[in-house]
Amino acid sequence: MSYVNSVTVAASYDVVVARTRASLAEQGFGILTEINVRETFAKKLGAESADALGDYLILGACVPRMAERALAADPNMGALLPCNVIIRRSESAEVTTVQAIDPQTMVQLSDAPEIADVATEVSKLLQAVLASIQKSEGTPPPDRP
Repeated sequence: MSYVNSVTVAASYDVVVARTRASLAEQGFGILTEINVRETFAKKLGAESADALGDYLILGACVPRMAERALAADPNMGALLPCNVIIRRSESAEVTTVQAIDPQTMVQLSDAPEIADVATEVSKLLQAVLASIQKSEGTPPPDRP
């Protein structure tokens, strides 16, 4: 079982970041955390490591009502929240990749029956996000608030 779902689009990194943010918001996700891995590598490991990685952003996305259900069913699920969404592009790439955790992974880690329902619902939302990003390829990026 793969633990991520992915799409690749022939759009710039900045355009895909904007589309990803907009698509997540459309599906009810808020962004709780944001990690610019390239910047972190540059600060901690040097420019060579950052350049080798390329652009790499991790967005910690959450739908509060889904998180509430998951944590009520199994408080240990907090170790798997928020749902990570990755946007990445190496310097030599001609495409940008967006990956999202497959929430079905949680089902295998918990005995709580409610987790399966939550994972199914969040899976549908994340699949809609990825489909929207891929569908919007070739259209201008959404305006950011």
